[in-house]
Amino acid sequence: MLELNKSMLPPIARKKMQAWIRSRHLICSGHFFILETLEYSTVERFEECVKSLGGTLISVESIRKVWVGNHHRLILYQAKASLHTPNHELKQYWIKFGSFHTRFDERSC
Repeated sequence: MLELNKSMLPPIARKKMQAWIRSRHLICSGHFFILETLEYSTVERFEECVKSLGGTLISVESIRKVWVGNHHRLILYQAKASLHTPNHELKQYWIKFGSFHTRFDERSC
């Protein structure tokens, strides 16, 4: 039996990453893209996007716990990826619409 390829198409991956840039979940730092999120499923989607665009997920770390509301502390995950191309169009998009700090960075509060 033939197995269907479940990989994400590059145009969809690019749009998802652009949305993360605009929402300040995804920043560019040097040659790397860094995603910060409270949901591990978002890290998994980020990995799919990166692979679809020809890149590599380098690392995933739980960097600290973040208070959400008055009673919940959630783990903040940070994923780091490389897209292998120095002038990738997502970097140009980040320059135009992105930020130097994610929404979870204490300096950006």
